[in-house]
Amino acid sequence: MPGQVIKYNKSEVVKMYTKQDLKAHLQAMGLVSTDAVMLHSSMKAIGAVEGGADTVVDAFMEYLSEGLFMTPAHTWAQMSETHACFDPAAEPACVGIIPNLFLKRPGVVRSLHPTHSIAAAGPMAAEYVRGEEKCTTPCSPGGCWDRLRHIHAKILLAGVTHSRNTFIHSIEEVLEVPERFTPEPAAFQIKMPGGSRKEVRVYRHYNPHTAHISESFDKLSEAFYAVGAAEKVSFGQAECILCDAEGLFDVTCRVLSHELNCLMDRERIPEQWWEGAFIQSGRFFL
Repeated sequence: MPGQVIKYNKSEVVKMYTKQDLKAHLQAMGLVSTDAVMLHSSMKAIGAVEGGADTVVDAFMEYLSEGLFMTPAHTWAQMSETHACFDPAAEPACVGIIPNLFLKRPGVVRSLHPTHSIAAAGPMAAEYVRGEEKCTTPCSPGGCWDRLRHIHAKILLAGVTHSRNTFIHSIEEVLEVPERFTPEPAAFQIKMPGGSRKEVRVYRHYNPHTAHISESFDKLSEAFYAVGAAEKVSFGQAECILCDAEGLFDVTCRVLSHELNCLMDRERIPEQWWEGAFIQSGRFFL
């Protein structure tokens, strides 16, 4: 893979990727400037880049200049009864350096969800994130996460797996999978444009059997690959997964139609539950 080779000592050789290298990797994935892309990322996995994580942000924003570039801007880790006011202009994201640098860029907008906001840039970004202050669950049907499938978005997991793929939470919400929320909603305030504060009540993710619901999402990996809803790609030195949001939704619906809570209840998903299905041009076929 292209990249300047930097020798630090006799035993260590590191590839230093440039912005042009990273753009070439996006092109090799088949992405185009008008695509809508949600990025979940590990900067450590991406590796050494000239200019660091800022260059990664530059590469995506420039390459997708006519489309919609998005990252999660989650705050679920810090929002609580004692830290209950969400200020979208100041609250850091709890999901890594790339989203936090992206949030500081001119023209980037942030949705007003107190725990599961997204950051977005592009001609339609402001319209896309509108209305999240009305959500009562983490990834509400009809909200920003659910709408990824309606705009034919791609989801790029750069150095992470489906255990970090927030979109799958939204699929479970559409399907009303049980044991996903706290018994009662939490009370938050959202600092609105203009300075007023909006009182909201939002359910939080909760399952009595695990502290991390999303760890079960990797059980869908084999199905996603098998039917063409996801493919292995590279970005920097990271092993990545490029997903079609609409395809993920259709495959997950097919699998969960057999047993709604199978991701929690089973160690492995039976191959027969997706056998004979495939993705073609963004649509799911039996």
